[in-house]
Amino acid sequence: MLLERIYDEDLAQASYFIGCQRKGEAVVVDARRDIDTYLELAAANGMRIVAVTETHIHADYLSGTRELAAATGAEMYVSGEGGEDWQYRFAAERLHDGDAISIGNITLKAVHTPGHTPEHLSFLVTDGAFSKDPGYLLSGDFVFSGDLGRPDLLDEAAGGVDTRFEGARQIFRSLQEKFVTLPDHVQVYPGHGSGSACGKALGALPSTTVGYERLYAWWGPYVAAGDEQGFVDELLNGQPDAHAYFGRMKRENRQGPDVMGERPELEELASDDVASRLAQDSITFVDTRPHTAVHEGTVTGSVNIPAGKKTASFGAWAVDPETDDRPLVLLADDAAAAREMWDHLVRVGIDKVAGYTTSLDGLPTSTPKVIQPEDLDGFDAALVLDVRNKTEHADGHIPGSDQLSAGRVLWNRDQLPAEGTIVTYCQSGVRNSVAASALRRAGFDVVELDGSYAGWSQWKAGQPA
Repeated sequence: MLLERIYDEDLAQASYFIGCQRKGEAVVVDARRDIDTYLELAAANGMRIVAVTETHIHADYLSGTRELAAATGAEMYVSGEGGEDWQYRFAAERLHDGDAISIGNITLKAVHTPGHTPEHLSFLVTDGAFSKDPGYLLSGDFVFSGDLGRPDLLDEAAGGVDTRFEGARQIFRSLQEKFVTLPDHVQVYPGHGSGSACGKALGALPSTTVGYERLYAWWGPYVAAGDEQGFVDELLNGQPDAHAYFGRMKRENRQGPDVMGERPELEELASDDVASRLAQDSITFVDTRPHTAVHEGTVTGSVNIPAGKKTASFGAWAVDPETDDRPLVLLADDAAAAREMWDHLVRVGIDKVAGYTTSLDGLPTSTPKVIQPEDLDGFDAALVLDVRNKTEHADGHIPGSDQLSAGRVLWNRDQLPAEGTIVTYCQSGVRNSVAASALRRAGFDVVELDGSYAGWSQWKAGQPA
């Protein structure tokens, strides 16, 4: 058996390629939409991808199940559990608790593990060439290394009302009945790692075991004692803010994401063409440089989505393709860099990219407004806005500031003053630049606090008591 973990550092998301080396067939679990990595793995190992499946209707990224099936002819399998409200809306084979996908000597057995979502499945994997018993569990967003999937996303992102309590109780029962009953040696491969918003304290380890989690994870004593209420209280306490784009992901993944097919190479656009389109407001310019460079000058009306490990996350904060259909123009060093950024963006359903340009020369530019920490007290701000998570705000914040996380500001503009200047800050300035640029593009007068909370804290510490 071949088992490969494909990890996306941007979204802290893991997908899995499992292949039978004897038969030359493979199944992919929880694929993302830029599918080249799976096709390359299959080719390198002389395998055909014959099945594609997923653990649940994802909230943090757009599923690549349909994309990969369309490219390979693979059979699609999705959960049939969870009741009518949680049924997929596209044609695929439905899996219920105990159903199996067989690839040569390998069997993936569906295990209904509700709680994070009602339809959630985990997959017990048996390598029949070595044993008749399962040795691995693909746990999706059920069990992570050191943590559990959060049960409040349906409230936070999908319009649910107090579903978190029943979800937490379902996770408790799933642990009692489906997880701790497995042999301790079973290797657990979760769907996310450290940095994901799908839990509050995910570990960075790529895998764990049933026995290790049962003995050492925070939830172990609650399950061992049968303390459901204590478990529910602890699980729901301190969950981070859910990004607003999660609601869009839920809707599109349930309906079935659009199949993009083979994407063409991005075109390098001439500066006069970009300038003309900017004048017509028919494109959105994306400045992909660090916020420190953006503060020296950027394209007027652009959004700042720094290139690197968080392009998808930041892109989904700053661009809402459901309400804005203008294609993006990316600032990139070359075609390869532009393609890499596009790959990240399609993971969150931002598909329309018109091309790229390599410089700001010939484009209308302006300098974002910033304020120094020492000038904040005397500044006439309509609102001082902390765009960090609510848990960060609770640990310490600038007096008088309100909190609305960067991943939610674009979708909660009704909570912001329609007139006057908004001063924004995060911890160091990166998230702040993304959020501030999106708000400026939406018509708000925004001034960024230079150095953000870290800079203000350092300045404050140097003031006389």
